[in-house]
Parts: sequence; structure tokens; C-alpha cells
Amino acid sequence: MKEGLFSRCMLWLVLLFLLGPFAIVFMAGFSGGETLAFPPPSYSLRWIFEVLAADEFRRAFQTSLQIGLIATAVALLLGTPVAYALSRTRLPAMAAIKQVLTSPLIIPGMIVGLGLMRYVVLQIHAPVFAGLLIGHIALLIPYAVRVVYASLVNLRVDIEDAAVMLGASRLRSFFMVVLPNIRGAVIAAFFLAFVTSFNQVPVSLFLTGPGISTLPIEMLGHMENTFDPSIAALSTLLVLFTIAFVLVTERVLGISKYM
Repeated sequence: MKEGLFSRCMLWLVLLFLLGPFAIVFMAGFSGGETLAFPPPSYSLRWIFEVLAADEFRRAFQTSLQIGLIATAVALLLGTPVAYALSRTRLPAMAAIKQVLTSPLIIPGMIVGLGLMRYVVLQIHAPVFAGLLIGHIALLIPYAVRVVYASLVNLRVDIEDAAVMLGASRLRSFFMVVLPNIRGAVIAAFFLAFVTSFNQVPVSLFLTGPGISTLPIEMLGHMENTFDPSIAALSTLLVLFTIAFVLVTERVLGISKYM
């Protein structure tokens, strides 16, 4: 009896620790005051409407959405064949190749951003949007490779070999046999890569420029100058957007079957 009570108390404490900050931000987003405070002195939709009407936040959201979708699609197009090659090729240096491909996952984001700025901006002089896109693609490819590779190594090779023995080419067997069996991994990689891109701060911080900024960087700059509840209101809208995005995707793709 005491063990059950202790477990329930720990469960509620963990939930409070994890969800408490979100509840505070959510409530502060509907504040009617002039400064960010909790609990709010009053409740209003004022800051929600002000955020929706702010041109800089709309432009930054559009930029983040475009970069996230394009970078995720390109990362999957490049990362899936790489993951397939890694799972089917046996070379002495394969372990070293895997470490190089997944190194951006463990290297601090500030170092990755600095390296990309030195190469993309100062070396090839790419425009700001193109530089952000290149940087996010480079950052997301390891996520795509890692997730898809984990699924491919668990896929039986003889299924693909049987398709080849029946007359299908390697390319056709990949699209007809392999890809349908790793569909769940591809969808999971899409979600992981898109969320990583949309919320990316260190890499974007080094690659943004005049007139073009992602939403997290725009929010960070806004918080440096003002202390009103607009950022809390924007965070509330982003939470609602994420929930709606997941529900629509579940409705269309049935994501719960693969994750």
C-alpha cells in the first residue's frame, strides 16, 4: 500500500516537473498585463492578436516552415540511400564512416554552426536563405541516416534477394520491397528532422542575416529587447500548431501505426 502511494506521488511529481513550465507559459500567453508575470494580473486575448498581427513573427514562421520542410525532404532523399548503403555494405572502414556521418549528433551545436558559417557564408558566399537551408540539411542528414539505418539492419535481407531472384532490379526491389517495410522509420525520421530544424537555435544563429530570420532566432531577439507576454503568447500558438500538425498527420498517415 505504501509502495503504491509512493509510486503515485513520484508520478505526479515528475508530471508536475515536466508539464509545470508549459502550464505557466500557456497561462502567461493569455495575460492581460503589460509585462510577463505569473500568475497573470488578468486574462485577455490581446497578446495573441498582437502576435498574429506582427509581420516579423509571420515572416520568421514562414521562413522556419519553408526551411524545415525543404531541409527535411532533402535530408531524407540523401540520407535514406546512405543508410541503405551502410546497412548492405561491408567495408573495414565502415565503423569510421558511421562515426563521421553521425558526428553532428554529438558535436555541440555552436561548433557546428561556427563551422558552417565559415564554410557556407565566408567561403562560398551563399545567400542567407540558401545558407540556412544548407546548414539545416547538413544538420538533419545524420538524423535521417540514424533512424532509417536502425530499421534497415532489422530488415531481413533475404526478402530483397528473393525479389531480385524473381527478376526485379535492385532499384525496383528497393522501391517495391524495402521502402514499404521501412515506411515507419522514414515517417519517424521526418518528424524528428522537422522538429529539430524548426526549433534549431545554435546553427541558425550563425547563419541568419539581414531581413531573414527563423522563428526561434526572432523570438530570442525579441526577448532581448522587451519583456512583454508576446513570447508566451507565441509559444502557446506554437504548442497549438504542433498539436494540430500531429493530429492532421495522424488522420492522413496513421502515424501511430509506425511510431
